[in-house]
Amino acid sequence: MTVRNIASICNMGTNASALEKDIGPEQFPINEHYFGLVNFGNTCYCNSVLQALYFCRPFRENVLAYKAQQKKKENLLTCLADLFHSIATQKKKVGVIPPKKFISRLRKENDLFDNYMQQDAHEFLNYLLNTIADILQEEKKQEKQNGKLKNGNMNEPAENNKPELTWVHEIFQGTLTNETRCLNCETVSSKDEDFLDLSVDVEQNTSITHCLRDFSNTETLCSEQKYYCETCCSKQEAQKRMRVKKLPMILALHLKRFKYMEQLHRYTKLSYRVVFPLELRLFNTSSDAVNLDRMYDLVAVVVHCGRTLVQGPRVSTPVCAACAEALAGSRMKALLSPAPSSTVTTNCWCGSEHLGCGDAKLTCAPGKTHAPAFRGFRIEVSLQ
Repeated sequence: MTVRNIASICNMGTNASALEKDIGPEQFPINEHYFGLVNFGNTCYCNSVLQALYFCRPFRENVLAYKAQQKKKENLLTCLADLFHSIATQKKKVGVIPPKKFISRLRKENDLFDNYMQQDAHEFLNYLLNTIADILQEEKKQEKQNGKLKNGNMNEPAENNKPELTWVHEIFQGTLTNETRCLNCETVSSKDEDFLDLSVDVEQNTSITHCLRDFSNTETLCSEQKYYCETCCSKQEAQKRMRVKKLPMILALHLKRFKYMEQLHRYTKLSYRVVFPLELRLFNTSSDAVNLDRMYDLVAVVVHCGRTLVQGPRVSTPVCAACAEALAGSRMKALLSPAPSSTVTTNCWCGSEHLGCGDAKLTCAPGKTHAPAFRGFRIEVSLQ
């Protein structure tokens, strides 16, 4: 796998056209655009996530549909919709766009991002998705209240006033079930918990499949960690495990690459090689799981390039379907760290050394150079 930078931000206008000519218009999907985002002082944590979300088709389509509703009050979602609309309506296929309005609104709404320091991309993703969901739920609530006032029906049962699920939940939300089995009476209790992404630990020489398997490993509760069994009415030894009960449309995985080292009194990055399958099916599911056979295609990876929590750019790397399709028989590829060339031949990465600071064309294993083509609906997010 080879990646080449071919343009700096100052010459993007000229080189963007050269890139289109060099690659050939037939390589670009119809109505698709590939634009970098300008970095406003260490905003790569934000830009990289936005790039991944833009190429998540269900998410982008809903954001653009929100733009079409002509909302008047500015919020984070309207700013995101304006940004996505600006990209989607560009005449050129490639280039750079400054997300100034979105960044300004983000810094205004959350003090955590109101500075020029490196931030956590995973935390930003969670904040963005939850904020969008809150905005949509509040608007639905206001619409209902306005409808009640109009119809004179203000005595609707309270249960109907619960927050409604939004398209954010429809796209990203899954359900975990925490199963606990008392080793004394064998009673099994379970508790469901919704999630928008899964955070998994990483170990040396591992793969995403193994990370997910470890996530659902059975844990024994004993000694001071004994479980209070309501059937036995006392604390008992027990076993617990996590299972996926409802699979989301889009599975967002967060690799916990920073670990606090007691002896060093600081966080250390775990730069372990993690192997990704191009296609993933979850096997750590509960017996009553919904959509048990759902298959996930790898679409994008957000990678932290530094060695510490406060250093290093974040790069969003799209997966090229044009090459991956021809290599279905050899799916396990190392995407996050160097590996022998024989194992890294299927995927194309965005070639910008720092997202938004350059454009790139993609050179694939067969030697073809073309624009990135995206498939599937999955985002991979690595802790920044």
